[in-house]
Amino acid sequence: MVREPAVAGQFYAAEKKQLEISLDDMIRECPEKIDAIGAVSPHAGYMYSGTVAGQVYGRLSPRDTYVILSPNHTGSGARFALSTEPWRTPLGETGIDQDFESVLLKKTALLKKDADAHSREHSIEVQLPFIQRISPQAKIVPITVKFSDLSESRELAEAIASALVETGRSAVIIASSDMTHYETRESAARKDHMAIQRMLDIDPEGLLRTVEKMDISMCGYIPAAIMLLSAKKLGAKKTELVRYTDSGGVTGDTSEVVGYAGIIVY
Repeated sequence: MVREPAVAGQFYAAEKKQLEISLDDMIRECPEKIDAIGAVSPHAGYMYSGTVAGQVYGRLSPRDTYVILSPNHTGSGARFALSTEPWRTPLGETGIDQDFESVLLKKTALLKKDADAHSREHSIEVQLPFIQRISPQAKIVPITVKFSDLSESRELAEAIASALVETGRSAVIIASSDMTHYETRESAARKDHMAIQRMLDIDPEGLLRTVEKMDISMCGYIPAAIMLLSAKKLGAKKTELVRYTDSGGVTGDTSEVVGYAGIIVY
């Protein structure tokens, strides 16, 4: 079984050469790479958020394994769903880090092997071509999260961190998330920068509180909190806001924008 692309031709180009050209245009290679522990990368169509994602991936040192945490937009499948089958994009097939997943599954009962949760979910898929372009031989660990309280988020984060230490993987944890949805540019920027500051402070508890208290429609805030909890466990001390923008820069409509942030944790 292979997880076939669900949004090729919609969120990104379905033809290999065209996709390669667009990725090379979006990935801004930086001579000083960051040995990141985690990152936040947006998952909208490439015409909207691809430059932000590209700048994030352009700063990352290539890794052997990418643990990708995402929200579950479709509502299908388990609450914490682990994909165990290879994924295909127009660039080819990327395998699963099965040895890592085997260790991870022993460390928490929250995760369930579940292909249904991933079959139509776009938020991991749109990260994959970037990963394939910068780390062609890398393997992935795709995890979708429907909802979670702080205790469960901490359990999954600690399991990920512990599995990374036990396996000795050269890995980075990617939290796939867009920011505020369909508010004015001014409102979105105000709310988003409150959430961004919590992430820059490596404050996962504060991120959860801020998003919920201020009603910020950041779809991947729980994956981002899990990434931050894992990163703290793994010794993260520094952060960088690579870029923040919104869809209005493309559409010209600033009355209803979606915000996009790229953040690196190391």
